Amino acid sequence: VQLQASGGGLVQAGDSLRLHCAVSGGTFSNYAMGWFRQAPGKQREFVAAISWSGNNTFYAGSVKGRFTISRDNAKSTVYLQMNSLKPEDTGVYYCAADSSYTSVASMYDYWGQGTEVTVSS
Repeated sequence: VQLQASGGGLVQAGDSLRLHCAVSGGTFSNYAMGWFRQAPGKQREFVAAISWSGNNTFYAGSVKGRFTISRDNAKSTVYLQMNSLKPEDTGVYYCAADSSYTSVASMYDYWGQGTEVTVSS
């Protein structure tokens, strides 16, 4: 299973970005999907997850109400819509896939290469 994340960039505080993660090599609907991020000098942290059908989602407290995770099983793609971005949202964002619906990074078997998001103040 291969994951390809894209959509990162340099934006100003208050702006929006939409990240994409295209999945190939497996049956997409068999996987729950997650987004994680890693800021410079910090550990990777959970951002959001979505269940296999897309009916269930959950978020880290720091992004709840600003970020929305969604998926299109027909396109084998998961999205992360990020609104009202803050400088503390800066980091490399990774998508991940696993048969489990979880916020625990170590549970995910498959990872994308990451896409960088920089939010200036």
